[in-house]
Amino acid sequence: MSEPTWTGPSVALVTLFGDNGDVLLEETAAHAARLAGVGLRGVLVAGSTGEAAALTDTERVDLVAAVRQACPDVPVMAGATGEWWGPAVARTEAVVKAGADAVLVAPPRLGGSLDEYYTRVAEAAGSAPVLAYHYPGVAGGEVPVEALPGLPLAGVKDSSGIPVRLAEEIDLDWPGAVYTGSSALIGYAAWLGATGVIVASANLVPEDVMAAWNGDATAQRAVIRAERAYRKVKGGLKLAVADRYGTPAGRRLG
Repeated sequence: MSEPTWTGPSVALVTLFGDNGDVLLEETAAHAARLAGVGLRGVLVAGSTGEAAALTDTERVDLVAAVRQACPDVPVMAGATGEWWGPAVARTEAVVKAGADAVLVAPPRLGGSLDEYYTRVAEAAGSAPVLAYHYPGVAGGEVPVEALPGLPLAGVKDSSGIPVRLAEEIDLDWPGAVYTGSSALIGYAAWLGATGVIVASANLVPEDVMAAWNGDATAQRAVIRAERAYRKVKGGLKLAVADRYGTPAGRRLG
């Protein structure tokens, strides 16, 4: 297994939309560059925070290319989940060609063998690492912990927020990277020896996310408070980011 795409704190990037619903490529890429500039180690484009389900495949590719150009010095991961292996393979090939360093792929909603699904995706990715995305109910189905060592994966992003599961993934006898997608578990993940974190809250409070990863309990609580506040409001993350950075707050998914 190759070295992980990155270690430490990173962002599950929002996708910025205009008032007419158009994807704002330059603004999204500029936000990614801003976050990389304060020290985040990597950027995930078109994940669930990026409203991937609302993007066309062309928009997904254009976003990856724009963020790749704006962030030449940090790794860029792209979401490439499909309902079955066919669209997942096509999306993987497209985002890797557009400049993604790695892909994040949730299990297929339409079922089928996880082994066949991830094998085909890994073949399409070539030398780009493939990470499974465990976020049942939001992005595909479940990735059982015990299945991870037998799948052609470079790692997993676990956004379930279940501490015991994360601990089991980190303690698993396999060479894969383990990232948490839960803002509440940043310090816990670092303490246990996770590879890193990929969190939506880093769009808003990147400094606190980085400090929490480095063991600052006060910063960890600040991240939790920030997330709790924006989750109380529909589209709250976009609104909070807009309030801090002056970015557009439009959403496609409600």
